[in-house]
Amino acid sequence: MLSKHPLLNPSLKEACAIMAASVFLMGFTIIALEWVPHLSITAALILLVIYGMLRGISWREMQSRMAASVEQGMGAVYLFFFIGLLVSALMMSGAIPTLMYYGFGLISPEFFYLSAFLLCAVIGVSIGSSLTTCATVGVAFMGMSEAFQAAPAITAGAIVSGAFFGDKMSPLSDTTGIAASTVGVDLFEHIKNMSYTTVPALVLSAAAFVWAVPAVHSGSLEQVMALRSQLEQSGLIHGYALIPFALMVILALCKISAIPTMMATIALSVVITFFHSSPNFGQLGSWFFGGFRSETAGEGIARLVSRGGMESMFFTQTVVILALSLGGLLFALGVIPAFLDGMRRFLISAGRATFSVALTSVSVNVLIGEQYLSILLSGETFKPVYEKLGLHPRNLSRTLEDAGTVINPLVPWGVCGVFIAKVLDVPTLSYLPFAFFCYLCLLLTLIAGFTGFTLSKKDH
Repeated sequence: MLSKHPLLNPSLKEACAIMAASVFLMGFTIIALEWVPHLSITAALILLVIYGMLRGISWREMQSRMAASVEQGMGAVYLFFFIGLLVSALMMSGAIPTLMYYGFGLISPEFFYLSAFLLCAVIGVSIGSSLTTCATVGVAFMGMSEAFQAAPAITAGAIVSGAFFGDKMSPLSDTTGIAASTVGVDLFEHIKNMSYTTVPALVLSAAAFVWAVPAVHSGSLEQVMALRSQLEQSGLIHGYALIPFALMVILALCKISAIPTMMATIALSVVITFFHSSPNFGQLGSWFFGGFRSETAGEGIARLVSRGGMESMFFTQTVVILALSLGGLLFALGVIPAFLDGMRRFLISAGRATFSVALTSVSVNVLIGEQYLSILLSGETFKPVYEKLGLHPRNLSRTLEDAGTVINPLVPWGVCGVFIAKVLDVPTLSYLPFAFFCYLCLLLTLIAGFTGFTLSKKDH
C-alpha cells in the first residue's frame, strides 16, 4: 500500500520550485526535443531522485514508494491488455467494420458538417482512438469537403469534435481507461458518469454544426460510396457482427465490471469470426498479439481496420507505469502534499476543486502538450482533495477527461494538435473555433462543479 506520510516536508515555495522544474523539464523535452513521453517522465524521475538524495533520502526508500504507487495502478495495466485483445476481436469479427459501413450510409450532403461530426463520433467510440479516426475517416471527409465546397476549417472542427467524443466515451480508449484507473473507479461507471457533461456537449455541438455555421452546397457522394464498396469487398460486413456490441452494452448496463465484460465480448467475437472466415489458432494468436490484419481490404480500408492487439497497448502501459512512479515520488518527497496544503484554504468547495483540477489539466496540456500527463498528474494531485470534500472519485475522473483529454487537440504544439494539423492539412488555430465539443465539455464540467448539478457524494 502507498504510504500517506511523506519522507520530506518541504516548504510551499520549495515544492512549487521542484514541481515547476519537473514540468519545465518534461515540457522542454517533449516540445523542443520531440521526445516521447517515456523519456521525458524518466528525466523528471531522475531529477526528483537527485533532489531526494541531496535531501538525505535513500534510493531504496524512494524506489519502495514508486513501486507502491505502481502497485495501486496495476488495474490499468491489466485493463489495457484486454482492451488490445478486444479491439482485435471486434475487428476480426467484423463488428467495427460493419458499424462503419452502416455509418457511411447515413451521410447527408445537406448536413455535411453534422454528418462528419456524428460519423466520426460513432467510429471514434467503436475503435477508441481519436487520432486513428482523424487519420482515416477524417482524411476521407477532408477529401469530400472539396466536392461539397465545404470550409476545410469547419470540416476539421467537426472531425475533431466527433473523434474526441469517441475517445472520451469508448471503453476501448486508453485515455478513458487511464482516467478511470488513476482515481480508482470502474471503467463503465466512469463512462456513465461522463454522459452528464458529454451528452449535452454532443447535442449542443450538433446544433452548432446545423445552425451556427454556413450551409454546404450539395455535392457528390462518390467517395462515400467508394469507401462503403471497399468495406463490403473486405468480407467483414455482416449484420450479425454487431451482436458483440449489443452484448457489451447489456453487460455494462448490468454493472458487470470492465474486464469480465471484455472477456465475454472477446469470446463471442471469436465465435462470430468463424462464421465468415476460418482462421487457424496460429493466426488468431498473431492477431491477438500484433493486431488484426485484413488481407482482403483495399489499402485505404486496411489502414482503418488493421488495429488492436496486446502489442498496441505497450506504449500506453509503459507511460502509465512511469507516470504512476512519478506521482508516487512526488508524494513521497512531500511535493504534492506541500502543494495541496498551500491550496487548502482555497479548496473548500466542490466548485473550487473542479476549477483547480480543470486549470491544472489545461495547464499541463498547454505547458507540456501531453494529454496522458494532464490526466495522470492532475488525478494523482487532487485525489486526496476530493476524498476530503466527501466527493465520489468519479467526479474527478470526469473532470480529468473534460479538461484533459479533449483540450490537447486545441494546443498547436500538443501531441494531438500537431498530429491532427498534419494529417488533415488544417492549422490547429484554424479549426480550433469550430471544435465546439472540446471546449463545451470544459465549460459544462465547470458549471457542474460550481452548481453541484450531477456531482455525487462518496459512498459510505
